[in-house]
Amino acid sequence: MSTTPPPQTSKTAPQDTAHPATPAPQTGADGAFGWLRDLGPRGRRAFAGAFGGYALDSYDYFTLPLSMVALAAYFGLDSGQTGLFTTVTLVVSAIGGALAGVLADRIGRVRALMLTVVTYAVFTVACGFAPSYEWLLVFRALQGLGFGGEWAVGAILVAEYASARNRGRTLGAIQSSWAVGWALAAVMYTLVFSFVGDDLAWRVMFWTGALPALLVIWMRRRVQDAPEAVAVREQSAEKGSFTAIFKPGLLRVTVFAGLLSTGVQGGYYTLATWVPTYLKTERELSVVGTGGYLTFLISGAFAGYLTGGYLTDLLGRRRNIWLFALLSAVCILAYANIPSGANTLLLVLGFPLGFCMSAIFSGFGSYLSELYPTAVRGTGQGFTYNTGRAVGAVFPTM
Repeated sequence: MSTTPPPQTSKTAPQDTAHPATPAPQTGADGAFGWLRDLGPRGRRAFAGAFGGYALDSYDYFTLPLSMVALAAYFGLDSGQTGLFTTVTLVVSAIGGALAGVLADRIGRVRALMLTVVTYAVFTVACGFAPSYEWLLVFRALQGLGFGGEWAVGAILVAEYASARNRGRTLGAIQSSWAVGWALAAVMYTLVFSFVGDDLAWRVMFWTGALPALLVIWMRRRVQDAPEAVAVREQSAEKGSFTAIFKPGLLRVTVFAGLLSTGVQGGYYTLATWVPTYLKTERELSVVGTGGYLTFLISGAFAGYLTGGYLTDLLGRRRNIWLFALLSAVCILAYANIPSGANTLLLVLGFPLGFCMSAIFSGFGSYLSELYPTAVRGTGQGFTYNTGRAVGAVFPTM
């Protein structure tokens, strides 16, 4: 990370009127929710749309890991085959994320965001009707097209409304919606698998993925792109160009941002995929017990996203990533080496593990959005974030 140039002062990050250069990080003086007031009415509606979209994106993603044990039993799968579900989802999500980034620069942030939400919702529901392992794999891959693009597009939409002073905490709050969606999925998992037999319960979990359709209806009427971003899109001849992010001025930024995303996401998705299975099979917890342990993990994640957002503005984007990379490594080693009889300690350590593995993401939205000029911001952020997700996708299967 030390090799990445400061995004606002180097020649690799051209300044433009839609997204002015960011000064050195500083704390706000507007109170705990000053960052939200700072967005203005339009910005707050954009925040609500991006927050809801990412929460439901998370919900639809976690329907699979939470149903993994039931799926393996239903289709007679081994761990390599179940791990392939996650790998395929994340690999295809890289394609979806890159395409969504281009669309965000060409047709607008809000339109691209709605398209990603509809895509992941439709194919999550389709997973519930899968007649075989192969069909489920196909539907899950197609779900990844929408899943991959939602975060990058939503983050850019909100970043263009946020001030430089508050951008870290604003995008950190958006990131926290991932924990909200995760919590909703865990609650639904506990309810569905407690009252419905495993052979049908996993299908019901996927069918509940239709919820995002309601958000799209609201977004279509209420959410708009930032005016400055619209003006730049209309005037730019190089908007949404893959070629532009690989030109000499931006090539170095694109390569190192992709590597950074790979390291962070490879570790995160390995944990997100296998912790529910680990709790149920290795630790022999019941459905309700697994949900209880996940509550501590998810609570830590929610607090981590918000805290990481504030620290991103206080310490700087890269320092926040460094700090929580180190702390995440310590927590993972501790969590994985808890003795078999010490489940209470496992419960307690779930909070700091969730906290650290999530706080590292809080600076991503602001950091990546500040690396690229408006005309190719969607393309740059969509490509680097999702390339990291695709390469990191091999970790769960490994």
